[in-house]
Amino acid sequence: MKLAIFLLLPLAAMGDKPVGPPADDLARVQSEPHPDKRAHLALDHADSVLKQARDAYDKGDNPGMSALLDEVQRSVELAHSSLKETGKNPSRSPKHFKYAELKSRELLRKLDSFREAMSVADRPAVDRVIGTVQKIHDALLDGIMGKNK
Repeated sequence: MKLAIFLLLPLAAMGDKPVGPPADDLARVQSEPHPDKRAHLALDHADSVLKQARDAYDKGDNPGMSALLDEVQRSVELAHSSLKETGKNPSRSPKHFKYAELKSRELLRKLDSFREAMSVADRPAVDRVIGTVQKIHDALLDGIMGKNK
């Protein structure tokens, strides 16, 4: 019994505190001096902003959704440029590149699901972002697999 109370005590102390890191804005992500960390933060930011875009669309705020989708696109582009800035060869040091590839694939799945849930008239905003994320995902995958262009 004492062990159960001991284990549940930290959960009770959390109360109403939000779980997870607070949402960073893109300017804060850009200020990260380490390109590897910046890429990681930018992809996590893109994921959280995509959730906000979906919520905005559900509330009928199409201009807000479009602005948030633009931020998703800028975040993924920032991650890609940050990984290029490292100067590392993705096929020899794949750690951060593989994380970016997996995260961009996850974003593509979420974007596609979001696209399918929306009206046909609203889809071009998401299609533009999907195209950009797909190009970056393909470039990351080619780099990891060792294809040189």
